[in-house]
Amino acid sequence: MLAGLAVYGCIVAALLLSQVPPLVPQGSVAAWLTIFLAVTVQALPFLVLGVLVSGAIAAFVPSGLLGRRMPARPIAAVPMAGLAGAALPGCECGAVPIAGRLVAGGVPPAAALTFLLSAPAINPIVLVSTAVAFPGRPEVVLARFLASFATAVVVGLVWSRLGREEWVARARAGATPVGSRWAVLTSTAAHDFLHAGGFLVVGAMVAATLQVVVPRSLLDGLAGSGVAAVATMAFLAVALAICSEADAFVAASLSQFSLTSRLVFLVVGPAVDVKLVALQAGIFGRPFAARFAPFTLGVAVLSAVLVGWWLL
Repeated sequence: MLAGLAVYGCIVAALLLSQVPPLVPQGSVAAWLTIFLAVTVQALPFLVLGVLVSGAIAAFVPSGLLGRRMPARPIAAVPMAGLAGAALPGCECGAVPIAGRLVAGGVPPAAALTFLLSAPAINPIVLVSTAVAFPGRPEVVLARFLASFATAVVVGLVWSRLGREEWVARARAGATPVGSRWAVLTSTAAHDFLHAGGFLVVGAMVAATLQVVVPRSLLDGLAGSGVAAVATMAFLAVALAICSEADAFVAASLSQFSLTSRLVFLVVGPAVDVKLVALQAGIFGRPFAARFAPFTLGVAVLSAVLVGWWLL
């Protein structure tokens, strides 16, 4: 908790510095500070929403109830969890603590992880923002929905066969809160916020560093080649760590890239980025993140390329 408070103290200090022009350094350092604050402030409201939902699950849902309600067979539970994710507006920052609480409450990890991937990628807010960013191109919205849903379901089904319980033991072993429902909600939300928020800030720092270091001219040179363009957009999705409600506008602005490579950006971002990997490490543990992130990245890129080749 002290580490989390220290991190948020750094955020407050950075915000205060940004309001005092003489103290704000010029050039790359100023750009780094601006990007760091933008990523952090953009993500925090959705992280708050996520931890509040997580606290509500702990306070109002009896332990084990969700696990008993899910179909026993992964072939049914995983697609159901994927569709359930579409009903919860929010971004990846909020989905991680919710998924961790679902696992702690007895939901099969494969279903919880499917929800984690689908909720920030195919909810109505994201799809509407994509339609606004790509006017007159409904096929882009459909392609994003299909590729993101396919990514979530494939990862969930594979995890149901190959995933190990010890890889999610940290989330499963979450302490069961005691007290009144209000006390449980507030204590759980506060714990998850301080715990996950520190990792969010670390991810935002990495994202800001990568955005400042990678030159724009390099991107223009890579836009024309197929494989390199796909790899570049996947890298940018991971590095830029843009919230899923806003990433479509960034993708639309990168008009030098093909629609398929931009679809890769839209599918990879909500599934794997630096702040998301940091959050997953905080909630589920580093052994989980070290296995889950690379596999999800590969599935997301392949899904986007195949759907883009078919529809775009």
